[in-house]
Amino acid sequence: MADRPRPHITPGRRAPGPSRAGVTTTWREAPPAARALIGGMFVNRLGGFVQVFIVLYLTGLGFSATQASLTLAAYGTGSVAGVLAGGRLCDRFGGHATIVGSMVVSSVLLPAVPFTSDFTVLLLVLALQAAAGQAYRPAAADLLSRMLPADRHVMIFSMYRLAINLGAAAAPLLGAALVAQSYELLFFTEAAAGLAYAIVVARCVPRQRRRDPVARARSSSRGRGYRPLLADRRYLLLLLAMLISTLVYVQYLSALPLAVHDQGLSTTVYAVLITVNGLTVVAFELPVTRFTQRCRMRPVAAAGTALTCLGMTLYGPYWGIAGLVVATLTWSFGEALSAPTLFLAYPARAGPPDLRGRYLGAASAMYGLGSTAGPVLAVAGWDLLGRSLWWWSAVAALLAVPAAWAGVRPDAHGDGSRPPVGP
Repeated sequence: MADRPRPHITPGRRAPGPSRAGVTTTWREAPPAARALIGGMFVNRLGGFVQVFIVLYLTGLGFSATQASLTLAAYGTGSVAGVLAGGRLCDRFGGHATIVGSMVVSSVLLPAVPFTSDFTVLLLVLALQAAAGQAYRPAAADLLSRMLPADRHVMIFSMYRLAINLGAAAAPLLGAALVAQSYELLFFTEAAAGLAYAIVVARCVPRQRRRDPVARARSSSRGRGYRPLLADRRYLLLLLAMLISTLVYVQYLSALPLAVHDQGLSTTVYAVLITVNGLTVVAFELPVTRFTQRCRMRPVAAAGTALTCLGMTLYGPYWGIAGLVVATLTWSFGEALSAPTLFLAYPARAGPPDLRGRYLGAASAMYGLGSTAGPVLAVAGWDLLGRSLWWWSAVAALLAVPAAWAGVRPDAHGDGSRPPVGP
């Protein structure tokens, strides 16, 4: 019988097994480089202003709403292309070089935005900046997965998400203060945040060792680009589940405010619902992860996907404010339950180590594609179907939940004791 490939184990740390480590223990025992990577991520996301303020910036310059929407589409397209390219670059050059290069290129392009008046050129600059600015994501996840043993992956990725969420939540407030001074200051500050992240990685995160010739030959034999991943039919099912669940999830950005208005409620109610989501994820994701890191990944991914779709479906009836809060809590808990596993921990171990960047890049691309197309489809669906749109979330669940279940290997365990080893 051929030897089963052993999971990656960080030198000096124990082999994977049932993990009961809590938040404090995982953080304390994580390598300093992992803590620096997560801290740098918070700083980078704290400076993530462009996507939030670009529409206001363009309309303030006299561009039309249609042109502003085209800019958002270009930015979203660039983001999807960026994470796919970032996954490939990570596998070829390593996570360290990919993050530093991504942040440097993004920081060089950002200051050009306020000095670009031609709309076509502006579209190109923003699309390239989005691609460069998102290419780091698969690389950061790849580095984290290599720094810690498999039984800590779900927890460390939950912390990684917390850093992203906290930074993204505070960024609009900081951005508003900067805009009050000038938009130029906004773009330069985001560029500075990206450079700060690049410096943190360059100084605090060790470079990966070059793969030995045998590993490089094995990687070359699999094929270039994303063709090897396309042979993993199980993972393609999981990518489908990611895309569908994201299309459903992002309805809170477009269809939910329309539904709140349709019930005759104020914008304040919508703001409260978004706050409920943020507080629920921040408060419960880490504690819930203490449990899910000891569970099989398949039911965790399927249950979280089901709760996300159920929560959106619950917006269908006229429940009043209390019903809206219950629906929001439902899909928020689904996010907290499965997001670290579904989008990060499982993709980091779903394929061979030399394809890890591309597996993570494909997962990020599904989230990016869903986030870009979802709000547009939701508004179009609302215009066509009205409140009946929410019932399509239940239909989506009939597709996404079985795909999530079938897309995760039955032996994949959050504690890393039975890791998947490739297609």
